[in-house]
Amino acid sequence: MKLLHLYHDIMNLYGEYANVLALRDILRKGGADVITEKKSFGEAVDFADYDFVYVGSGTERNQKLVLEDFRRLEQGFREYVKSGKPALWTGNSFEILGSSVTDASGRSYDGIGMFGFRTTEQNKTRDTSDAIFEADFLDRPLVGFVNKCSEIQGIDQPLFRVKMGLGNTKDGTGEGVRLNNLFCTHLTGPVLMKNPDFLVYVAKLMTAKALEPNPLAENGYAITLRELSGRLENGTN
Repeated sequence: MKLLHLYHDIMNLYGEYANVLALRDILRKGGADVITEKKSFGEAVDFADYDFVYVGSGTERNQKLVLEDFRRLEQGFREYVKSGKPALWTGNSFEILGSSVTDASGRSYDGIGMFGFRTTEQNKTRDTSDAIFEADFLDRPLVGFVNKCSEIQGIDQPLFRVKMGLGNTKDGTGEGVRLNNLFCTHLTGPVLMKNPDFLVYVAKLMTAKALEPNPLAENGYAITLRELSGRLENGTN
């Protein structure tokens, strides 16, 4: 199996490369031979060669650079997503897949247009929160952290339901977006490392087998969920 970490060098805030490591490790534990490749600006990418594609979060400036470079890869990625293979875009990377991104100065950039949502960056402010999200396709909630300076309008069917923390909009009840098996979220942690159920779900899309996560990841997840749930119950979130 081949995993692609795209724009690994400039879209890699918050240690999100660990999403790729977590997936690689669980696949290898399940007996698969796994190769991880890294690609960035100007490099040729044949998405048909890969079984998973990951893009992480970057600065607002780097996001705009990626937006322009990714246009040459757009059609190939559309075909990849249409095929049903899994992909994960975290942080502000997935904002470029919408119809537009408007920066804090008011300048608007045309997005890739795989989704119809619109992103607006806030004026020199960042919103942060711990988070508990729920998903229809997972039995247990997800935990993590959100750090962003944008709001997203126009997502009618979000990826997650917000139980605690920030959604697509500051007071929204939905977060992220999904198209086939392309998962897009601002949830960091890294999200696959911190949420064993989500990791197992993505791995099963690739192998059709229910693999076992690392026990240490399970313990870490249980502790985090307990602490955040306690804060939520006490109204201190």
